[in-house]
Amino acid sequence: MKQREGFSSGLTVFLVTLSSAVGLGNIWLFPYLTGSNGGAAFILIYLLCIAIVGLPVMLCEFFMGRRTKKNIIGAVTTLSNKKAFKSIGYLGMASTAMIAFFYAVVAGWVYSYVLKSITGTFKGVTNTEVKEIFTSSTTSIFPPAIWVFIVLTVVSIILISGVKKGIEKVTKVLMPILLILLVICVIKSLTLSGAKEGIEFLFKPDFSKVNMAVVVSALGLSFFKLSLGMGTMTTYASYYTKDSNLYGNAAKVIISDTLVSLLAGLAIFPAVFSFGLDPSSGPSLLFETIPLIFSKIPGGSILIVAFFLTAAFASTMALISMIEVLVAYFTEEKKMDRTKAVIIIVSVIFIVSAITSMTVSGGILSKYPLFDTFDKLTSSILLPLGGLIIAIFIGWFVNKKDFLDELSNEGALKQNITAAKISYIIIKFVTPILLIIVFLSSIGVI
Repeated sequence: MKQREGFSSGLTVFLVTLSSAVGLGNIWLFPYLTGSNGGAAFILIYLLCIAIVGLPVMLCEFFMGRRTKKNIIGAVTTLSNKKAFKSIGYLGMASTAMIAFFYAVVAGWVYSYVLKSITGTFKGVTNTEVKEIFTSSTTSIFPPAIWVFIVLTVVSIILISGVKKGIEKVTKVLMPILLILLVICVIKSLTLSGAKEGIEFLFKPDFSKVNMAVVVSALGLSFFKLSLGMGTMTTYASYYTKDSNLYGNAAKVIISDTLVSLLAGLAIFPAVFSFGLDPSSGPSLLFETIPLIFSKIPGGSILIVAFFLTAAFASTMALISMIEVLVAYFTEEKKMDRTKAVIIIVSVIFIVSAITSMTVSGGILSKYPLFDTFDKLTSSILLPLGGLIIAIFIGWFVNKKDFLDELSNEGALKQNITAAKISYIIIKFVTPILLIIVFLSSIGVI
């Protein structure tokens, strides 16, 4: 029997898990949702959601993965003989697939913008021209599908190479580069005149804009950004070494992911305010505002390449983590060859994503809004629902001692024991109640 692969070191465990969390959610989704929901007030709500919901659910997924050393379905089956709880795995895989369907489309846009940046397409562009470029990039029939194909081909090559030679090797190279490029963009943005307004927008809260819709949006973002409720963290944790500090790793990933999001905000909003642009311009913030900004500043032609390369690296690593959830299931539960599993899964994702790319606003299939449907259905309903079921499963149907033992490495990490006990109480009582309230709000019941 072929030995199951795993990550090689504690540093790798951290970098790979962070790579799953850091994606377009940081570079694309976080900035535009922050801009649309009042800036710093939204960030504070988001951080609260992470503390009382995101961290507990992440610990649950880490426990499930490393305790069983199996994919999401195998993990649930090993921990409980109740067939009803297999819904955790199937819901997670469905969420992962739906996210991949629209995420691959956005990643394709990012890849195309890397090429446009390198070839000087954005040099000296006007407001009207940059909007026309974005429209042509997203509404034509073939170019978006071609870019989706390129993205998924890159992801497939990495996945076929395996856990160590593929996922681990690529992540150890791309994550440091991503962070360096992002910091360079932040430094330049902060040196612009008028940058102070952008900084205040990020860090001076306006609670008058906070309502239940903002809370639901912040919770959905926390699940989307941290790859929770979809089996990704369970799958990656199944490759962890037995001496990994689950609590420490969760804390480091959450803190690092939040810092990357704030860096993305600092790279974008000071420049947005410096040029008098709209911080609440929505998804186009990345694809219209950024090219316009960099076209007007010294060294912009180089910085824009760096920025979109950063976004491309982030989207690639996030897609790898999503698709690995499905690959792990088919290779372990269905005994399918890894290469065959990757090819079949990616082929299905390409077909659906290519169709989805035509349903964006202005596309030839825009009357069938698959893009928006996949986005809203996963972030507002499926991911929080998956987190709710996971919290109930771990809090009420899994042996408490097993949970505490795993988070303390069988008692070897004594500093984790008290924290694990507190987390268990939150998982059992607090997290489910909050998720139920937010879930009912998201579907319009309350």
